[in-house]
Amino acid sequence: MVFPVLSEQLRAERLSQPEGELRVVLDTDTYNEVDDQFAVVHALLSPERISLQALYAAPFHNGRSEGPADGMEKSYDEIIRLLERLGVKARDRVLKGSDRYLPSRSESVRSAAAEHLIELSKSGDGPLYVTAIGAITNVASAILMDPGIIERIVVVWLGGHPPYWRTAREFNLQQDVAAAQVVFDSGVPFVQIPCACVASHLLTTIPELAQHVQPQGDIGQYLFDICETYRGSHPVWSKEIWDISATGWLIDADWVPSTVVPSPILTDQLTWSVDASRHNIRIAQSLRRDRIFGDLFGKMARFATGELAPSWD
Repeated sequence: MVFPVLSEQLRAERLSQPEGELRVVLDTDTYNEVDDQFAVVHALLSPERISLQALYAAPFHNGRSEGPADGMEKSYDEIIRLLERLGVKARDRVLKGSDRYLPSRSESVRSAAAEHLIELSKSGDGPLYVTAIGAITNVASAILMDPGIIERIVVVWLGGHPPYWRTAREFNLQQDVAAAQVVFDSGVPFVQIPCACVASHLLTTIPELAQHVQPQGDIGQYLFDICETYRGSHPVWSKEIWDISATGWLIDADWVPSTVVPSPILTDQLTWSVDASRHNIRIAQSLRRDRIFGDLFGKMARFATGELAPSWD
């Protein structure tokens, strides 16, 4: 597969910290866990920065699904449940993604989400920010279907671990290694938010959620309840809400400090290799946990009082 080569100037512009209102799509395996739901709510309640154009259901396979196709369908249904609890009636820009992972690095999987992403990227001013918080199958498929898309988008992905980590093995990445390799190798402007030592700092507790989330109407009770199901009988327990690292970076990149480095090589053995001659990407190094949670909690409180409405342009 031959991909367009971006000029260094354009790449630097696309990897710079974004300003103003951003056109965003959110690609999410929403039913996989509990943190995707928080990210969807965060995106919809952040109109000052995020003009959410579409929501895409991503495939996943674990104990909550019978396979990638079932995971994608359940994620689609979960997106609809979230919109209902937020009082959002429009459904036309919620699209189903891939029903399987990439067969290889050169073979895409067509889906309504991938096709919509390609067409949407051709409209509007400036780049489309493609924010993925699950297996990156839909995004990689769009790149393979239309390599020219890399000139029109910026990909922001929560996935993998930092390049210095002993392994790249992480749930989002290991589900579709070929898709992750496509994204790292294609030259698309790319912001990676690793899990270990970065998104892993986004921990919350039941008492914190009881104070700041549970009282905020139907959506607050729903988010609280799905988190509490993970608690079990542990006397001391906290829950990762990793996916709001991606929405946090979009809202204020200073909340997720990052650096620009040559794109690491993802090997078939799920390790990282380094080649300093490769194109640059941006990789998050840490995050400001309290600022991100504080932003989300404050917006949910404003939504509950009617001061803030979901933005679904």
